[in-house]
Order: sequence, then structure tokens, then C-alpha cells
Amino acid sequence: MKFLKYGTIIILIVTFASCRKDPQPIPEEITNTLFPAEPNAAVKGMYVVNEGNMNMNKASLDYVDFTQGLYRKNIYNQVNPEVTKGLGDVANDIGVYGAKLYVVVNISNKIEVMDVKTAKRIKMIDLVNCRYVTFHGNKAYVSAYLGKVGDPKAPQGIVAEIDTATLQITRKIEVGRQPEEMAVVGNKLYVANSGGYSPPNYERTVSVIDMDSFTEIKRIDVAINLHRLKADQYGDLYVTSRGDYYDIPSKLFVIDTKTDLVKKTFNVAASNLAIDGDKAYVYSTEYSYITGENTISYSMINVKDETIIPGSFISDGTDKKIKIPYGIAVHPVTKDVFVSDATDYVTPGRLYCFGADGRQKWSVETGDIPASFAFVYKTN
Repeated sequence: MKFLKYGTIIILIVTFASCRKDPQPIPEEITNTLFPAEPNAAVKGMYVVNEGNMNMNKASLDYVDFTQGLYRKNIYNQVNPEVTKGLGDVANDIGVYGAKLYVVVNISNKIEVMDVKTAKRIKMIDLVNCRYVTFHGNKAYVSAYLGKVGDPKAPQGIVAEIDTATLQITRKIEVGRQPEEMAVVGNKLYVANSGGYSPPNYERTVSVIDMDSFTEIKRIDVAINLHRLKADQYGDLYVTSRGDYYDIPSKLFVIDTKTDLVKKTFNVAASNLAIDGDKAYVYSTEYSYITGENTISYSMINVKDETIIPGSFISDGTDKKIKIPYGIAVHPVTKDVFVSDATDYVTPGRLYCFGADGRQKWSVETGDIPASFAFVYKTN
């Protein structure tokens, strides 16, 4: 009887296992007719990378298709079902260079390189605690904190140079602690150092790297806890400081790359900005540990004469609907402004499109924590 009992159990287990389906990738979702289709648009589309919640492998990739007037949600898992954990844990930045798409996945310690037309994985590059990516001269440059997340004893950060043909790391250079965004002006690479793992002992410098020798030639003293760094068309850099979340407020600084000195300070809070032509679009989600609340603001700056433009770039009251502005980009042709909303950080976010008049054109649901954008051109 015991033999029959155990035999029956084995048969049931085998039968259940044979009937059970293998895990399936989360399917792509498509939202149609968001805006008029433009089959011959010079800018074909825009990738949206969603950070996803930390330690949950919920990073995802969406695509705005301007040629067909639709939004494709969660395309990475659909195209790459063999990647068991999907895009990974916290997709921090995205960039398009040539025929390749690069996504920096922070907590998963990797850079995903994909075909820009299909989002099919080409290669995965390992890099511990990587943060942001920029490009110059057939090379990709990725900043990396190194060390464990949140470790105040983490080593100095680095910038890694990646050959975009071989997809191999060719050189590394040590910079400040917890380096963030970067920009190339002329033959110099600028890196914003934050020191965010060791408050109140923040970093306060921008590293200057000579591209030929790939050596750090200078550090520019700016302010504590630096984050975003954008170049305008006049050779200036706009750098954000997050402050200390207590008594030192967030501010925006301008560096003259001819002298490598700070030449102007804007007393406006700045979490992120997008520069298009002579205009910088700035938003701030400034958190205070004293009040336990965010102060949200939107502003504009004329980068040619370095003056604040009165008013907000959202004019129709839609800003009241946006809970946590988290990403920003400007369409290079239409000049539409895209702002993403992280909502509550744990459920799907939202992407808003505003015309040059500041009025909402459309909005759509995204993945969790929509963070960064990359435009795709006909030539890609």
C-alpha cells in the first residue's frame, strides 16, 4: 500500500509539472491614436526608460512612435524573452548613439546595449553601480559610483570609456565620490560629483577630464551634492545642486568652460533641466527632511543672456495634476516639452506632452517611475 501511495504522489507531481506553463514575459501594450501619425517624421520616435522600484527588477522600456501615433509600453521583455529578469533593477539612464541603444541599469550593475530599431539585446556590459551615459567620438562614457549602494565608505567613483564598435571598456578614470551626469564640451569631459553616500560630507566639485589623455586635469568647486549637468550651445554648463535637504537649498549654477569657473548662480531650485536652443526648461522636486514634503516648481531660463524667463512652461494648470515630476525632454523639431510623473513611485507613472504654448497635447500611462528619454532619428 505504501508503494501505491508514493507512486500515486509521484504521478501527480509529474502530471502537474507537465501541465504547468513556463513563465511568460510581460506582454507589450500599445496605446493608439495619441497624436496624429507622421510617417515621414525626421524624429521617428522617443524611448522612455522607466526606473522601476528598487530590488524588484521592474525596470522597463517604452517607445513613443511618432510615425504611427502610438505608445508602445514594455517592449524590452517582449523582444528579449530569454532575459529572465527583464531589463533589471533601476534603469537610471538611456542614450542613442548610431544604430545602438544604451540603457544604464544601476542596481543590476550593467549597461544593456540594444539594436535601436528593435530593442533586441546586442550585449550586456558589467559595471558596478553605474549611473549615467554620454557619447563622444565613437565612444560611450558611463559614470559609476562603485561600492555598495549607500555605503559611506564606498571608493572614489569612476568614468568608464566604452568603444561603441567593440562594446569593450577601453579606459577608466577615477573622479569624485558618487559621480552623476556628464557632458562633453570641446575636448573636455565634465562630471558632476555628488558624494551622496556620506551626508553631510558631500562632494562639491565638477571633475574636468582631458579626452586625449583621459586624465583628470582639474576639479571645479561649485556647491554640495551636485547632480544634473547640461551643456548649452555657447560653451556653458548648467549644473544642479540638490542641497542638503535641510537648510541648504537646491540651486542652479553656470560654468564657463573657457575658464572652467562658476560665472553665475541662479537662486532657483533645480532637480533637472532640458536645454533647447536659447531656452532651458527647469523643474524641481525639492524634498525637505524638516517638513517631510516636496516643494515642486517649474521655471525657464534664457541661456543666451542668462536671465530667468517669467512664468512656467506649463500654462494650462496641468502642473497641478503632476505629483512628482521626474524626467524632462524637448522634441528637437516640434519643440514640444515632455514631462514625466513618477506619481507615488510604486505604481505606473505618466508621460505628458506640452506644446510650445504650455498647453497639454496628450498624456499616457508609462511603466513605474519614468525617468529618461532618448530620441530616434531617421538616420539611426
